[in-house]
Parts: sequence; structure tokens; C-alpha cells
Amino acid sequence: MDLVPDPAPGGGPLNVAIACARLGVPSALVGRVSTDVHGEAIWTFLRDNGVDLRACRRGPEATARAIVEHTPESHFRFEGTGTADTVLASVEMESLGEGPHILHGGTLGMFRGRTAETLARLAERHPGIVSVDPNVRPRIIDDRARWHQYHNRWLARAHIYRASDQDLAWIWPGRSGADCAAELLSGKPSVVFITHGRSGATVYTAKGELSAGGESVEVADEVGAGDTFVAAVLASVWKLGMAEAPEGIGSLPLTDWRKVLKLANAAAAITCSRPGADPPLVTDLPREVRFHL
Repeated sequence: MDLVPDPAPGGGPLNVAIACARLGVPSALVGRVSTDVHGEAIWTFLRDNGVDLRACRRGPEATARAIVEHTPESHFRFEGTGTADTVLASVEMESLGEGPHILHGGTLGMFRGRTAETLARLAERHPGIVSVDPNVRPRIIDDRARWHQYHNRWLARAHIYRASDQDLAWIWPGRSGADCAAELLSGKPSVVFITHGRSGATVYTAKGELSAGGESVEVADEVGAGDTFVAAVLASVWKLGMAEAPEGIGSLPLTDWRKVLKLANAAAAITCSRPGADPPLVTDLPREVRFHL
């Protein structure tokens, strides 16, 4: 639960699931949600936004809380020891049907508690597209080696990788974004997105790279902006039929990725204009960027 300062359901993968559903693609959340007051609010929020909850579990553990402090930029303080999100023991993807499914992960679930191993194994056996957004939170990573261990396991399976400039500076200190992207593309990922805050984003593929500037908006806060960006990318991949043919992601023309970038930047900008992680509906987006939604 994000406290911004009023309680608002949050967490990277939850934000992505909500944003995908609002952009008109089928979306499900895999995880464990508390049965406490905050957990009930999260469950209702997911259900009301059309997110499939059949692969989600409930438990009596407390809900993790992220307290957002504006001084003058957004900073996060986490309270999450032994919380529900850390104790996911198993996943039953069969409840979601045969697919194909796009699996997206990252943020806290990638390295915290028992959940980290459960989700890493899910990524390793997933037959379709895997997407990763590390969404690094240095202030709560107390074991850097453990974090890299799980990051590397996800990376070995990822087709799509998104990171911010700040993420890369923590993961691979002293290296340029272009250098990081080149190394990533030499491995499993077919497409790499690096976001530059209000300056926009760059996409890297085997066919080349291109950048698109950010949208000019009055910023309420930046909570959920990166998650909304990722959701727009995943919605695009789904709508373009790439889930049916994961090998086709690497061959998508740069002209299509330019359209995806414009959509993702526009969606993220709308989220920045609202307090908390409040991704847009398709109808909130400018018509000129809705090229396939």
C-alpha cells in the first residue's frame, strides 16, 4: 500500500497489471495479498479494475507499506518485514488457461523472502514472453549479492527489459546506458528500454536504437510512471500479436517501436499528472498515440 499520504494500492507489478487492464488487454496478478484492511482495499481495487485474480493467493500476514515522502522529490520508506508479499509458496498458472501469456516481474517481489524463489522458478519455466523491470529500491536492498542472483535468473529468461537511468547506475555503476543495452542485447533480451525521467526514453534492438522525448505535464508525483510505461509496452506487444510469436519481437521495425515509445511516454506522463499510481484509461490518451489500442 502506497501512503501518498492517503492509502493507495501500489507495488510495481500491481501497477503494471492495473495499467494493462485500463489499456484494454487481459491482465492477471500473481502474488499473495493480505486479508488485513489494506489487503482488502488492494483486492477490491484489482477486482474493480478488471484484473484476473485466479492466480492470486490471500494470507493473514500484514500488507507491506511504502510511505512516500516529498522532500522536494519523491522518496520511499518501506515497512515490509514478514509481509504477505514475501511468503508466496507456489503459483498455479493453469487457472489462467493455456495462454499464450506474457509474464512480467520485478521490483520487490524479485528478491524478497520466499516469493523471490517462487517467482524466479516461474520465470525459468515460463514458455512465452518474459518481461523484467528491476525498478531498483536501494534503500531496502540489504543483500546486494542476493539481489543480483535473482536479477540474473530473470535476465536469463527475459525477452523485454526496462530500466531507468538510476536503475542502471546502481546495477552496473560507471557504465553508460548504451553500453548496458549492448551487453543486454548480446544475451537473451530482444528489446531494451531505458527511461530518462522527464526527458523521455530510448529503445534498443538488434536493428538499432531510437529515442522519444517525454511529454510536458504539471507533475503531481512520479509514483507509478515507470510501471505505466512498461504496461504500455506490454499492451503494445500484446496488441501487435507478439505474444503468439515471441521470436518476432527482435524483428519488429524501429518505426513500430517509435510508436510504442510515444504511447508509453504519453501514458506515463498522465500518471505523473495525478497523485499516486493512477494509470490512464485508453480514452485518456491522445488519439494520435493510440495507434493499435
